[in-house]
Order: sequence, then structure tokens, then C-alpha cells
Amino acid sequence: MGSKRLVICDPEEGYASALASYFMKRKELAFQVYICRSLQNVMAMQGEEHIDYLIISADCDSEERGRIAADRKFILTVSGQERMEKDEIPVMKYQPGEAILTEIIRCCGLDGQSGELYFQTAKKVTGTLIGVFSPVHRIGKTSYAIELGQKLALKSDVLYVNMELYGGIGGLFEENPSYTLADVLYYSRQESKNLPLVLSTMTGRMKNLDYLNPMPVSDDVKEVAPQEWTGLIRQIVENSIYETVILDVDEGLRGVYDILRLCSEVHMPAAEDEVSRAKVRQFEAELQLLGYEDVLQKLNRKEQKG
Repeated sequence: MGSKRLVICDPEEGYASALASYFMKRKELAFQVYICRSLQNVMAMQGEEHIDYLIISADCDSEERGRIAADRKFILTVSGQERMEKDEIPVMKYQPGEAILTEIIRCCGLDGQSGELYFQTAKKVTGTLIGVFSPVHRIGKTSYAIELGQKLALKSDVLYVNMELYGGIGGLFEENPSYTLADVLYYSRQESKNLPLVLSTMTGRMKNLDYLNPMPVSDDVKEVAPQEWTGLIRQIVENSIYETVILDVDEGLRGVYDILRLCSEVHMPAAEDEVSRAKVRQFEAELQLLGYEDVLQKLNRKEQKG
């Protein structure tokens, strides 16, 4: 299937270019993006190329908009009161690009068909899953996981997922994020077919590393069922664009050992003092006792200084 064509038409100087730039940076999306400064330009284009998606300002005359043949028409509205035709879908104009993209994905999924009919992901193989976990506290686990992710992201697409009870919002992560891991879990539960696409609108970025903001309420993290965690993780690893997914795993998660069992390798930051060694021995003995010898075999101990 060839790339879809998305046309953005808005007379406001700089707006169409900025929105197009955002879409083109989303490597998950396979459509080609075009900018038209006027309705006349759009009409001229449709005479030569089929338009799959049209994003157009509500300021453009509604009667003339009706003459444009596009599979989906999204109208950029400011007040929400502008006149809309039956085949036109209103989208608030002045909001972040990821919010606009999310609305488009949601609307395209309303007919019950897979999002892949409209968007394509570039991934060809199942991704690698790396868990970062330690029974030793204040060992720099999160810093280690992020540094590992940034190093791997120099060569491939990597996603870091903070699954801690207290992930540190406002520290390494955004103070008031638009989306968090809680939103991704929602889509995993409700709209799993569109999750790989919606995921692309919910990530933040640290240098070259994509990341998901942690959940803001620790009780919400504790209440996530083990099968919900494993289901979400499998969807991300198998269906998203990411070649590597790094999980920053908290001991307070329900089903924590089953989460580690999914990983192809588990990095375990630790220290050389006797107390830290004792905690690691207890952790390893527990894995053996509970029948998680396979997790024990995946442990890759990382000695941390200080």
C-alpha cells in the first residue's frame, strides 16, 4: 500500500508550515504532507492527485470546501461554532500538534477498521525488551535506564517507559504532561487496535530518546493488574515502531516478576557494599524459590559507584 496524502490548507502565515513540520517529524506516519495556501491551490492539486486527508481552516468558504473530494475532511475551528457540513470533522486549531494528530487517529478509527488502513508503522520485526530493576534503592536506576536508552537510540528507535510508583514528575519528566502512562494504559484497555498510532502522540523526547511520562498517582500504579501490564507491554513491543523498549520497573508493581519474565534481558544496578549485596542475594533467592529461574538467568548486574 502506498503512502496516503495529507493536505493542510490555512491562510494564517506559518501555521500550516508548523503543523506540517510536526507531522513530518513523526516517523511512525507514512503519509505524505502537502501545504496549500488557498482553496484554489487545493482544487488544483485534486485535479492531479487524490487527497486522502484534508486539514483546512474554517475561514475557508464552506461551499467551496464542499467541492473538494477528500476521504476525510478536518476543519480547523477557533470558536467551535463555525458552520460544518456533514462530512466535515471539527478540530480545535490552537492546540498542540500531538492533540490534533490524536483526534485524527481517533476519528479514523471510528469505522472499526484497523488504524493501519490509514497510517503505517515502519517496524518490520518484534522489538527487544530490556528491563531495568534493582532490589537496592537509591542506586541510580532511573538515570542508568535513561542513559542506556539514549545510547541505544543513537542507532535505532528506542522507547523508555517509567513504571515506578514515584517516577519523579517535575524532575527528569514534565511537570504537567499532556499524557502519561495512564493514558497509554487506557488505550490499551479500550482501543488496542489504535494503540501503536496513539502512542506516537503521547511520547516526550530526551535528546534522541522517546519516553512516556510516569503515572502521577502511585495508587493508580499499584492497582494495575498484572495481565494489563503484560498486555500493554506486548502491544508496544510487537506493534509499535520501537526496536527497543526499556522498562524502568518498580518492585511495588503487581506481577513484577512476570513483567521481568517478558524481558529478553534484565539490567540490575547494584553496589558493592555488604548491605546491597545482601539485598541482591535475597532477591535472587526469592526468584529461585518462586520458580522464576528464567528471570534469574537474564540478570545482568551493573555495579554502580557511590
